[in-house]
Amino acid sequence: MTTPRSFIKKTLFAAVVTLTFASLSGAANAATEAFTAGKDYKVLSSPGPVDKPGQIEVREFFWYGCPHCFRLDPFVQQWLKTKPSDVNFVRTPAALNPVWEQNARGFYAVDMLGQTEKVHSALFNAIQVKEQRLFDQPSLASFYASQGIDANKFNGLYNSFAVTGKVAQSKKLAIQYQLEGVPAVVVNGKYVVQGEDGKVLEVVNFLVNKERTAKK
Repeated sequence: MTTPRSFIKKTLFAAVVTLTFASLSGAANAATEAFTAGKDYKVLSSPGPVDKPGQIEVREFFWYGCPHCFRLDPFVQQWLKTKPSDVNFVRTPAALNPVWEQNARGFYAVDMLGQTEKVHSALFNAIQVKEQRLFDQPSLASFYASQGIDANKFNGLYNSFAVTGKVAQSKKLAIQYQLEGVPAVVVNGKYVVQGEDGKVLEVVNFLVNKERTAKK
């Protein structure tokens, strides 16, 4: 887990990840392993709001400079390919300190341009594999421009009222969910799952099923 205090000291991670996802899709329908509150996930004392009432929310908090988030991302990407239709997935860039906030602003500016999925993994790779320091507005604008995003539009949104509002919401939710670091996946505003491997999504599927059953 990357924490606000430890991010300066971390060494950027470069790796080729070999992944096995066979168990993830099956776990969505029939969890063969019981997961335990307090061990595999945390139950929040005060549930938070969800973006789309009526759907089960899976919200991922991350930072592009976090090697643990980078390791988790391929598992998330694979999980999204078979995400149930009643699940709403929300990416939420953590803004727990001023440096993380710069990447959060960049994320939301790009998201408002409808380009998130195009550049999400590319930015992770640039920072974690190529070891590029993309942690402020000028460097992010230059990187996104290299990915085909209009730099003027990006810069126009970066400090906009709309982006500032989204960053403020990210901060508020992180406090409400008592997050101390990332990655963290929050299921339906009730449960927090942390880790950097495929087990995270197995636990998420378990909790999604738990919430689905509770609605019946």
